[in-house]
Amino acid sequence: MARASRNKPEAKTKKQKRGIIKYFREVVSELKKVSWPSRKELINSTVAAIVFIIVFAIVVGLVDLILGQLLKLIT
Repeated sequence: MARASRNKPEAKTKKQKRGIIKYFREVVSELKKVSWPSRKELINSTVAAIVFIIVFAIVVGLVDLILGQLLKLIT
């Protein structure tokens, strides 16, 4: 009876190892299916994102500045 309980954890770790290996094989398989952007598309998307972030930061900064000035006038 003691042997039966000892064998269960070993079987479980073997299943876990097989599960981990299977998982990474599936990840690699899925990554091969991905349609990756070309260098030009990647650069264009990156530039667009950076420009959007800069414009949004300027808008937020201006709103903060205006609201700050309004609060100074009120108080």
